[in-house]
Amino acid sequence: MVQKILIVEDEHGVVHLLKSRLEPEGFQVIAAYNGQEGLRAVTEGRPDLVILDLTLPDLDGFEFCRRIRGQAETARLPILVLSGRAEEVDKVVMLELGADDYVTKPFNAKELVARVKTLLRRVSAPALPRMLRVGTLEVDLDRYMVSIAGQPITLTSKEFELLKILLEAKERTLSRAFLLERVWEYGEELDIETRTVDVHIRSLRKKLASEGDRIITVRNVGYRLDTTSPQVNPAPKDKVSQK
Repeated sequence: MVQKILIVEDEHGVVHLLKSRLEPEGFQVIAAYNGQEGLRAVTEGRPDLVILDLTLPDLDGFEFCRRIRGQAETARLPILVLSGRAEEVDKVVMLELGADDYVTKPFNAKELVARVKTLLRRVSAPALPRMLRVGTLEVDLDRYMVSIAGQPITLTSKEFELLKILLEAKERTLSRAFLLERVWEYGEELDIETRTVDVHIRSLRKKLASEGDRIITVRNVGYRLDTTSPQVNPAPKDKVSQK
């Protein structure tokens, strides 16, 4: 089945370049030249991935991402941000809003195609038919659903994968480099900051509410998830283990 990519970008030259690189790889590419048109294309075209420009004439990338993540049917739609704004604050805000990746212009077309394939490979991988449980938290790997005390919560694809890997680690501390490799599938050939992990962990903790306190920061190493405590006591979100 041909995978469909939606480009939401107001620069026709960039759209043409992306099409010329993605279509030979077997992707079907559709384009929208403003945010409102992009939202309609998501609903009507049902793309497998969105390449999103941050600066659009009517609806900026921030609001576009917020609306996509706010709908259950598109909550885990992969979003790759392509922007000329390289400021760290923009990257952090977009990642917190649920973007899966952030690439700055000018960009390497070959690397961008590799990132697209990585995101699609991750969301296309078949889920294992099993349930992970700890405390009041339940993760249905077969249906990609997460609930706390029976109440469903919405996670992005990266947040879901982070939670899954932390649960499966069974109290082992996982380094940021390991999480980047497993969740983002990025090796040395692709450059992505380890801060990306921290941003997604912070968002995941917030969405998990009290159960988010199970995610423990191990200073200068990474993260582990407390799976042994039957109940988590309220505590600051950034508690740190000295291990």
